[in-house]
Amino acid sequence: MTSKGFTRRDFLGRTTAGLAGAAVSPAILGFDRQSAGETTGNQFQRSVSDFNTEVERLPAEELYDYHKRLSSGPVHVWRRDLETQREKNEMSVPDKGWTITWATGSGVIMENAVRDFCDYLDKSHRVQVEREAKDSLRDWKRYRRRIVAGTKEQLPGCGKTLEKTKDYEIQVTPDSIVVCGYDERGTMFGLYNLEARMNLREAPFLPKDLKVVRHSLYNTRMVLSWMGWMEWPDQLLSHLAHDGFDGIFAGVYTNPNGDRTTAETSTDFYARLMYGVRKQDPEKIKDLIKRASGFGIKVYTPIIWQYLGTKESEEELRKLVRDIVTEFPDIRGYVLLTEGFWYKKWGGGHGASKEYLQEWARNWSYAAGIVEEECHKINPDIEILPWEYNIDFRPQNTEIKRYFIQQLPENTTPMLTWENGKSFEIDGMQGYLRDYSLNQIGPAEVTDAQIDEARKRSMNVFSKVDTFASWQYGTIPYLPCPYQWYDRYSALEKYGISGTLESWSSGYKPNFISQLRAWTCWTDYPSRDELLKQIASVIFGKNQQEQVLKAWEHFSQAIRFVPDTGPNMGTNNAVGNPLFFQVPPARTGTFDYSWGDPSWRVPFNPYWPFTVSRMVFFPDFSNRINKAEQYARSATGIVAGKETKILPVFLKYLKKAIDEMEKGLILYRAAAVNSPERKREEAVREVVVAEQLQRMMQSDYAILEFEDLRLQLVKEKNKGAFETILDRMESVLKDEVERTKLSLLAATKDSRLGFQFEQDYVYTPYSLTEKLKVLTDTLNSQLPDARKKGYF
Repeated sequence: MTSKGFTRRDFLGRTTAGLAGAAVSPAILGFDRQSAGETTGNQFQRSVSDFNTEVERLPAEELYDYHKRLSSGPVHVWRRDLETQREKNEMSVPDKGWTITWATGSGVIMENAVRDFCDYLDKSHRVQVEREAKDSLRDWKRYRRRIVAGTKEQLPGCGKTLEKTKDYEIQVTPDSIVVCGYDERGTMFGLYNLEARMNLREAPFLPKDLKVVRHSLYNTRMVLSWMGWMEWPDQLLSHLAHDGFDGIFAGVYTNPNGDRTTAETSTDFYARLMYGVRKQDPEKIKDLIKRASGFGIKVYTPIIWQYLGTKESEEELRKLVRDIVTEFPDIRGYVLLTEGFWYKKWGGGHGASKEYLQEWARNWSYAAGIVEEECHKINPDIEILPWEYNIDFRPQNTEIKRYFIQQLPENTTPMLTWENGKSFEIDGMQGYLRDYSLNQIGPAEVTDAQIDEARKRSMNVFSKVDTFASWQYGTIPYLPCPYQWYDRYSALEKYGISGTLESWSSGYKPNFISQLRAWTCWTDYPSRDELLKQIASVIFGKNQQEQVLKAWEHFSQAIRFVPDTGPNMGTNNAVGNPLFFQVPPARTGTFDYSWGDPSWRVPFNPYWPFTVSRMVFFPDFSNRINKAEQYARSATGIVAGKETKILPVFLKYLKKAIDEMEKGLILYRAAAVNSPERKREEAVREVVVAEQLQRMMQSDYAILEFEDLRLQLVKEKNKGAFETILDRMESVLKDEVERTKLSLLAATKDSRLGFQFEQDYVYTPYSLTEKLKVLTDTLNSQLPDARKKGYF
């Protein structure tokens, strides 16, 4: 089946009943419309039908189409709302007649920022300004009809309270705009903030008496590329800088100089994984450093080494570090992640003794000290960021986590994992976040303790923290839950985190959440409600603000209910995972009787090889293990006796999340349908993202319920009860068929859906089509056969 030429009606059936009925039946939505009290049934179906029509209008996309646009498309697009009128307290940059001025001899960061601002005014507002470099900006106060961009040294008397890199001051009068940075990075971010302010007004308008000094809250904000392992086109770098990032983490799991000593010589578990990582090309790193510097972006990389505690291992590590720093003098810092930089035997120490972990911590920290010492002999400004991610982060491990901070060399900066391990209570049972998730604000208990320990040592603290996307629903390009994100931003500020590695593994791509985040990274930002109100207006139109804000409240509440916490099937591939009733035919080679362990040798499930095995929920067809119960227990981190069933509680809270999403989607769909025509496509795409997020929750629920029912069916001897179970399974299947059709359509309209750079596409339109075949066969053949036989 090709994706081109298909409409929503093709997927749902061409009758009105097929469109409005199948698409929105309460069972498919997992939503109690009566309890929501939002709208009548007729209004509900009409709203969805109208929205379906708008989805049909979206152009189809092939795989990687968004990648292509992001790497080759323009950074700035038309943004002006010609109906927006200047208010009395505002000034306007006229279409012609103004000049932008900066100092002759400024560096590449300033040159690029000035050029970018001119391009922005032209492309986004059709405002053309002349460019003029001057030998001196000392008379900046006398300039009229000008935008002046400079540093505090270039603008005498301006920027007196600026304290450090990235700080800036903006002064606006009716006939001038002055942007003064602590340094060129500060001036660049000040110009980009002008763009952000104009974007929110959808016009080249600013308060005519604006005077603001903004101090950067973070020494560094770094991020990975969503596009791929070493995919860093200039357009992406520009988008990054516009959203306030000034650092990137490049070449994950590889040494920048291409050294593979550990990967090719060690027999340790993690070294074998390193062996499978792509080989690094040093020339690509050098090119990236050069290009990124023009956008004020610093480059950070890993150092990969297994320290064995021997004299020979230490000498080799010292040589590796010297070689890297000498070859790449402009790398700003090194992240020493335990996934790649470890002592002797890799692992998180689960179940290990306190003595073992303390010895591990001392030796690992000693190895970090070797890196610090060798780096700082050459350049004292290089940052060393030890990140002991893999060490048990459950709440009860606070003492050991503190011990790691105590052992770190003085001139290093600990990189702490923000939310992993955060405890929560669910129906009286204690769980903890199994991985990166948004349903808890953070920090985790162990992280709180580590921050306290670092403060005692007067150490700065960096943190890996999700701020716009997460491994919890990692195949959704961003999570449209701004109230929950904002609370996390506030917590980061409260705890004084001085540097961030944001949304690890998910990576960066432009979105409205990353724009919201950018505002909160400097002091003196607008209130949450003011920002969200303006962002809603930009995307959906002024008349839709109230509905959009309410929708975002519902989405933010929904994520708080989600009990599935991490990079699991349910949060990343549920829409692409079939409901297996019987063992399906093998789609690749079989491994049931081979001498090798397929879980080690083969990263794919032969019965569903469209993604890595850990993203596939596959039943235990020997019927000894309830994989649904096992999944719920694992995903929530709940520790309880075998007699305690976790699955019912898991499904209960997942249902709460589904219902909250639907309350918001009713409003969100209506806002998109009623948005101005020129905003319609973007508004509809926003809704499609939220719909796919909800469908992931619904499919997660369906898969686990279906498997639980299958095991009940196996054991059931009573004919009446057998039929009742089959009836419910048939109902679940029918709903999943229609939901998968909608998921398939969404994936054909938005090539971001299903992609997660660590694994590439987790699900694709093709795999969704194959899933539909399995579901249809199960519905039309397998279930009727079981019903006919009266047993399973």
